[in-house]
Amino acid sequence: MIKKLLLAAFTLFCSSLMMGQTTVTGTVNDATLGGPLPGADIKVSRKSVGTNTDFDGKFTLTVTDTPPFTIEISSLGYQTVTVEITQNNQVVEVSLKENATALDEVVISASRTPERVMESPVTIERFDSRAIKNTSAPSFYDGLENLKGVDINTNSLTFKSVNTRGFATFANTRFMQLVDGMDNSSPALNFALGNLLGLSELDVKSVELLPGASSALYGANAFNGIMFMRSKNPFNDQGVSFVFKTGLTNQEAAGSNEFYDTSIRLAHTFDDYFAAKATLSYLKGTEWFATDYRNTSNGDYIAGDRDSDINYDGLNVYGDEVSTNIRGVAQILESRGLIPAGASSLVPSVNVSRNGYNERDLMDYDARSMKFGASMHYRPWGNDRLEIIWNSKFGRGNTIYQGANRYYIKNFFMEQHKLEFRGKYFFVRGYMTAEDAGDSYDSRFTAININRSWKDDNTWFGQYVGGYLGAVLGGATNDAAHDAGRNAAQQGALVPGTAAFQEAFNQVTNDPDLSTGSKFQDQSQIRHVDANLNLSPYIDFAEFQVGGSYREYSLRSRGTIYTDYDGPIDYDEYGLYTQMQKKFLDDRLKFTGSVRYDKAQNFDGNFSPRVSLAYAAGEDKNHNFRASFQTGFRNPTTQDQYIGLDVGRAFLVGSAPDNLDRYNTPSITLSGNGAALAGAPSVSLSGRSAYENAFSSSSVQNFIAGNIAAPVKADVGFVKPEKVTAYEVGYRGAIPTGENKLSVDLSVYYNDYEDFIANEIVVAPLYGQADLSDTAPIGPGGSQVPVALAALGNGDFKTFNTYTNSSADISSYGATIGLNTKVFNGFNVGLNYTWSKFDFDQASDPDFEAGFNTPEHKVKFQFGHTDLFENFGFNVNVRWQDEYLWESTFHDAVIDARTVLDAQINYKIPSIKSVFKVGGANLTGQEYLSAPGVGAIGSQYYISWTINN
Repeated sequence: MIKKLLLAAFTLFCSSLMMGQTTVTGTVNDATLGGPLPGADIKVSRKSVGTNTDFDGKFTLTVTDTPPFTIEISSLGYQTVTVEITQNNQVVEVSLKENATALDEVVISASRTPERVMESPVTIERFDSRAIKNTSAPSFYDGLENLKGVDINTNSLTFKSVNTRGFATFANTRFMQLVDGMDNSSPALNFALGNLLGLSELDVKSVELLPGASSALYGANAFNGIMFMRSKNPFNDQGVSFVFKTGLTNQEAAGSNEFYDTSIRLAHTFDDYFAAKATLSYLKGTEWFATDYRNTSNGDYIAGDRDSDINYDGLNVYGDEVSTNIRGVAQILESRGLIPAGASSLVPSVNVSRNGYNERDLMDYDARSMKFGASMHYRPWGNDRLEIIWNSKFGRGNTIYQGANRYYIKNFFMEQHKLEFRGKYFFVRGYMTAEDAGDSYDSRFTAININRSWKDDNTWFGQYVGGYLGAVLGGATNDAAHDAGRNAAQQGALVPGTAAFQEAFNQVTNDPDLSTGSKFQDQSQIRHVDANLNLSPYIDFAEFQVGGSYREYSLRSRGTIYTDYDGPIDYDEYGLYTQMQKKFLDDRLKFTGSVRYDKAQNFDGNFSPRVSLAYAAGEDKNHNFRASFQTGFRNPTTQDQYIGLDVGRAFLVGSAPDNLDRYNTPSITLSGNGAALAGAPSVSLSGRSAYENAFSSSSVQNFIAGNIAAPVKADVGFVKPEKVTAYEVGYRGAIPTGENKLSVDLSVYYNDYEDFIANEIVVAPLYGQADLSDTAPIGPGGSQVPVALAALGNGDFKTFNTYTNSSADISSYGATIGLNTKVFNGFNVGLNYTWSKFDFDQASDPDFEAGFNTPEHKVKFQFGHTDLFENFGFNVNVRWQDEYLWESTFHDAVIDARTVLDAQINYKIPSIKSVFKVGGANLTGQEYLSAPGVGAIGSQYYISWTINN
């Protein structure tokens, strides 16, 4: 039997050797510059067999096809040429013409079908592998910031958040990021952690970005925009490529620190049927140190530090949020006979905070990212009629995320696995995303619980009062007495850098109970299926598409983020859509109409229609006018619905109906007077208290300030989907300017929001009814006083962050214009401007923070040349934006205007298939902030060596 198998295998092998082979050689040149064009694709039409030109523009293609057949020669940014092969050993020499402008590039995402940027019915930005090679930014992901209308907010060195059209946050749940069709947002956090599970720059084929609502085709989370990152297919881009990048980050607080960023890509086509690839990327560096120690004890930046303000609360100092009224402490001590009778009257009614720890003492600022991806591609018929793809991606690393607190995401692990069936007119894919929080922890609770490990809060404040009274009775001044109180309370404090501090740090950061620790546990998952079918082969009069998606969430934080104390919380959502495109008037007028229906488990369904018209004017159809109307919606996130988290300054409670009774706060100690009123020394509040028995935050502030007689009960509804109605008009054109063309891309938009998803701060009394319906005799006269007001007066209340919808009228609008051309024989010049505006009547909803977080004016300029002289190129980018207000649950502050200069020079050495690049970001060295509380962004310098890409 074995002999027969060996004979059969030998026969097949010999037969394959005897099959006819055709070899084609040739050269591909740049028709404009006249030199060779490296990296051009050469493939047999409709088949997977192909190759690429080398650095000298030369290629050799060997195939089993027998002439005649056709080959296609193409390159990004150039017009495709087809050549008929009529004989073996044919020599081909072609020159590719560069596209007149970037508007001639082909995109897919705008309508889920290939079309020129010029013809797109909506605004679209594109960033391809050519732009990546020429970017002056340290990475391709950073380089996206040079696109018009795009903001990148830097949370840390390894976590940057892309945003368009306002309402920017680091937790950017309004913007979707897809990698090869997979949503790579964190299942627990509902937003992408930058490029931690994205692509290696060696493997990026293109990035397409749609600013604005895109729900009609892409569903709930494509609300403010969507970005598509597409990788290179191993059937088309083969070989081994490598990049090594190193350099320095420079920041006043952190000094100069080395970083390394290296990637390798291996891709091979085995035959017409099977191809595979693998990529590996590794980055190591030092995060930007966060060292803003300004005092925020009243919510704003105010004067004072730890030496001058007894209630100091530094922005990047944690643990000092623990604060209490020391007269209340004295009253409890007096009631227990621990201080003399009447002594509490000597203690002032002021708040005092515990000493905290600086962030830099709680994080090692080690930035790491490792990404591995592998895919197998199978074409059953040896052509592109059907391709079956298995794709797996793994990411692991350290980064910093700023939400309500600052979180050190340490040894975070995330994976995705996808099976996809794709043809020319359809795709069906399913994928799973899973994550593990690793050793991640909350820096604020790390400090709070390190403090409590060496002295609990009651003991610390009790000793403070004791020290204060002893000094006062000894004749000390008030300031001296406070110093004495703090010195007494701080006896035994753990000092950063000591073995005792490190032992407490390790214990706290490995403990998931936030009453004693700070560790996050999370193993949440997303399972997703989507499909699309283009009906063009079956319907002639117009192009129709149909599709749909299904997604299931499984929240698995073990009660450390969500209220999943007893097991995973699972829920699902689905959507269906259809689209029609039809051309009229000699194909000059294109109509696009689409509608999508989405339904989430906890909410009513939503329809999202989109209608657009595009008209191509001019003899060559080089002037395109467009107008569109669409609606979009955003389902509340998993956090909006199911979070249950103590962040120190407030309790976060999601408003899914089944969440309110699952969440209960830790036990809260009452004041002496409060214990008498409540009949217990401590209480615990359920999540329902936040939504049904709380005061509005603004009315409590006005009440305490004496501006109103009584605070107002908060009216907080359960969160529901948010909607937007978007209108947009635009123009794209290629205007002749001598030998070149000036490309113009202009858009104007207006967005009107309904049921804007919002966080609303409320204040819940620890006893009594917020509607003031219950009273008790209080004070010397025994007059009847609402119990809840007594709770406020005794300091017995807690702040909650609720998830709801604003009833206010909210709108945003803006415009962008981009100009690009070539001057002086090949110099690339680009200029774009973005204007963004936001309207909201604060008086209509005083407790609502919209968080527009976007500068009104942004200007970006680019100047460069890919071949200034032989093998040498350069690129310069300058960005300016004006100041703007950043609002978030962490802190609100005005972010200063800034100008950022990036530049690079590069040199090719064809003999070793290499490109060397030297560049830098923020070369002026003027440090700036993306948001209050993050590390100031300094300069970054790099040198890179890229081989065979």
